[in-house]
Amino acid sequence: MLQRLRRWRAARFEARHPFPEHDWREARARLPLLAALPDAMADRLGHRAWRFLHEKRLSLHPDLVAQHVEFDAPARLALAAQACLLTLGWSERDHHDALAGVHEILILPEAFQRRVEEMDEFGVMHEYDDERAGETSHQGPVVVAYPDLMASGGLDGFNVLIHELSHKLDMGNSLDADGFPPLSGDMDPQEWHRIFTAVWDDLQARLAHGEATPIDDYAASHPGECFAVSCEYFFTAPRI
Repeated sequence: MLQRLRRWRAARFEARHPFPEHDWREARARLPLLAALPDAMADRLGHRAWRFLHEKRLSLHPDLVAQHVEFDAPARLALAAQACLLTLGWSERDHHDALAGVHEILILPEAFQRRVEEMDEFGVMHEYDDERAGETSHQGPVVVAYPDLMASGGLDGFNVLIHELSHKLDMGNSLDADGFPPLSGDMDPQEWHRIFTAVWDDLQARLAHGEATPIDDYAASHPGECFAVSCEYFFTAPRI
């Protein structure tokens, strides 16, 4: 019954909002990440991105509006597609549930600073200004800096949008990004934990021995960052 209802809603949406084939072709042409996808996979992603745009808010900071920065239809589709890549292999229900906590993507003109307090291993509190290309929280928007967003979409292991959406996904079953996100129905939590732990332990061991890490060593700073950085590499540089 529920599946029939979902199919009916999807058909109703498509009837009201015909999929913009031309805009999607242009979006794929602009980003190597999207152009590299097989056509069947890209078609599925495009339709999910189209629905994503109608369900979520995409907001530009007033300073970007004043600078006449505009996101045309292909650019908006390209942005939404990068967000939806995270759950492309999931069922429609799991995909929708996983991104239910995403309400808005806010684009800022530049990287921004946050005052951070951290306690070291000796119990000493340190304060410093941390420059960030993006951030998110359990209930807040996904925030990304415009220059870093424009630098995303390639096949080089960097994608600020995928990174921050990974954090948002990670928070789906807790109030914090802890490296253990909600999983699709066909994934084994124990197998996930085994693989994730192996990646985490490998990063820590390499750093302890002064060895280079296969991905950005920022991934070793926190389990949540390990998951987010791994997602970046998985989708944009899978051969690394």
